[in-house]
Amino acid sequence: MKPATAAKKLGIYLPATPESFREGEITRAQLAELLESPPEWLDELRRNGPHPKQVVAQKLGISTSGLARAGAPDVMTTAEIKALLEHKPEWLVAERATHAGVQEENARVKSERAAKRELRGGGGGR
Repeated sequence: MKPATAAKKLGIYLPATPESFREGEITRAQLAELLESPPEWLDELRRNGPHPKQVVAQKLGISTSGLARAGAPDVMTTAEIKALLEHKPEWLVAERATHAGVQEENARVKSERAAKRELRGGGGGR
């Protein structure tokens, strides 16, 4: 697989990886090895960043769309994320509320669909 795909699966920011990781292809066996026993550089990236936008959004408790709406950087370090969580700027509070509302609505819809399947005597399939 391409290094970008492997980085996404590992939840790391590709430009911050060693050059040896960025060049060439990564096999599934190599990816499995990185997941099972990560080298120091991978542990360091996961611990301190910089983190890609998906990880930044997850750590902040918002969506990637919310990150973009706020004009926040797509890439942040762990220290920058912690500072935002401590200071809770207005945009972060609003985006966290929006994200929580969307998650509640998604759970409600999923529950309603499951109840309808049960009423129809189903359970399996779509």
